[in-house]
Formats: sequence, C-alpha cells, structure tokens
Amino acid sequence: MDECLFCRIVKGEIPSFKVYEDKEFIAFLDIGPVNKGHTLIVPKTHSETFMHMDENELGKVMHAVQKVANAILKATKADGFNLMLNNKKAAGQVIDHTHFHIIPRFHNDGFKHWPQGKYADGEAGKIATEIKRFL
Repeated sequence: MDECLFCRIVKGEIPSFKVYEDKEFIAFLDIGPVNKGHTLIVPKTHSETFMHMDENELGKVMHAVQKVANAILKATKADGFNLMLNNKKAAGQVIDHTHFHIIPRFHNDGFKHWPQGKYADGEAGKIATEIKRFL
C-alpha cells in the first residue's frame, strides 16, 4: 500500500514523533491532538479496518495499547484516557489503515462524549435478537 499514509510512516518515508515501536506495531503522536500526548497505535501490517486485522494481532495490539497508555498517563499526568477506534468513514475513520487513538484526558478539558439516544418500547429486544443471529 504505497499510497497509505500510515504505511509510509511505518516505512520511515514520512517523519513522525514516534513514542513506541516493536516488530508489529508503531505508536506516534497524532498531528491534530485532542489533548497533548494524543497517540496513535498502528499495526505495521496494513489492514483497512479493525475487522480486517489478523486474529494473531488482535491480542497483541491490546498489550501495546496498555503499555503505551500507561506511559502517556505518567508523562502527561492525565486524569484518565479514552481509547478510540474509528472503523470506516461513517464512524470518523480518516486514514484507511487500522489505528487506535489513546487520548489523555483531564478534568474539565472540555472534550465531551457523544449524545445518548433512547430505544422505543420493544426496540432494544429486537435489535439484540438480530445481533445474536449474526454471532
């Protein structure tokens, strides 16, 4: 994937502020951070979305996320963090290469969560049944 921005960062063709790297993953600062220390964890092997990741990578990526998140919390003195994964354009994925966001959070940082909706009577049960059907 020569045209993939993150593949080019992995190859070292585009500079980044790398904070972590092992044989399977790289982590670097987001260039448009929600808060300072906002970091992306990217598999070195290209996959367009989380759903396309190799099964062997799935558990390993969570170990890398945990390691980097601990370092971010200590370095930024954050009060907490959000772990985010935007999967496909409708969910806000901008780069078509799987990546996890670790966003350090601070009390009163102004970052708000998404609005919450409600189910109509009987609707939650129908949706739960439909999801179970595909499992």
